[in-house]
Amino acid sequence: MTSYPATPAYSEGEATYAGFWIRFGAFLIDFILLGIVGGIIGFVIGMATGGTGGETGFAEGISAFIGFVIGVAYFVIMESSERQATLGKLAVGVKVTDMNGARISAGVAAIRYFSKMLSSIILLIGFIMVAFTPKKQGLHDIIAKTLVVKQ
Repeated sequence: MTSYPATPAYSEGEATYAGFWIRFGAFLIDFILLGIVGGIIGFVIGMATGGTGGETGFAEGISAFIGFVIGVAYFVIMESSERQATLGKLAVGVKVTDMNGARISAGVAAIRYFSKMLSSIILLIGFIMVAFTPKKQGLHDIIAKTLVVKQ
């Protein structure tokens, strides 16, 4: 397990938590970027397997699997990196931290990523929670014990 330098704990009122709309903007940027990458991968796989784009089957399954792996890797690597943010989060000026303001590990980033699935399947309520919790945490943040703060 990687050890990161300790960062002083947030004092009450010290951190500026990122609210729902700024986080939604970051999500849109990441969604568009990953959509472009996924489209390119799908096109390449389709061309390599002779697909015309309208067919279903093996090529689409492989493309979807590769897209899923890239999505997981993107969020886990970027949020546990020194920048502590995906490209979308960087663009809007927010980052992911642990409850003390320190960088999160790849394991915590993975827990946060997969917890987003739970946030999604309960009618997006896990994401909407960001607008109503004191530290602007979604269900996935509460599960992973993370915060999203303005840089």
